[in-house]
Amino acid sequence: MARYTDASCRLCRREGEKLFLKGERCYTNKCSVSRRGYAPGQHGQGRKKLSEYGIQLREKQKARRYYGVLEGQFRKYFEMAVSKKGVTGDNLLQLLELRLDNVVYRLGLATSRPEARQLVRHGHFTVNGKKVNIPSYLTKLGDAIAVVEKSKSSPKIKAIADITSGKAVPKWLELDAENLTSKIVALPSREDVDLPLKENLIVELYSK
Repeated sequence: MARYTDASCRLCRREGEKLFLKGERCYTNKCSVSRRGYAPGQHGQGRKKLSEYGIQLREKQKARRYYGVLEGQFRKYFEMAVSKKGVTGDNLLQLLELRLDNVVYRLGLATSRPEARQLVRHGHFTVNGKKVNIPSYLTKLGDAIAVVEKSKSSPKIKAIADITSGKAVPKWLELDAENLTSKIVALPSREDVDLPLKENLIVELYSK
């Protein structure tokens, strides 16, 4: 399966802001955006005024990189958002938020979305009692997500729980931190997405 294998810090530098792809490192002075706040590459420090298309493209790329989605998959999410009732941009963000890897991250069961994706792939979570190892699995209202019983004693899971303890959980999710179980109690709305995204620019880009 295709996936991005280059340094994740390059993605943050390309977008000119923190995408929080390395968990706790992003909050320290080791963050590459703090140390080198310009785009990577030979011409990264050159100033270039973006066209309208360029601005829209960068917003789409930023959304893709926040959620760790490749281009083909992102376009499919957009097509799904268009076919649903409501505002296309809001629908798109809702679909991205409902990805299993994102839900795991938002619950505080991983320090970053890339880490959440890895944990899901390794089979550490169940949805409605069945093990799911597909990060892009779209959860739905009422789904129960839990850490696999034998994984609850894993040093890795315990370490993550210690790091993320006290992290605010979105109101559309319900977490039992002691038993590492959770439930989707509502569908995420635009107000629940805490990322600096302008989804209207993404809609404009794909609508051309």
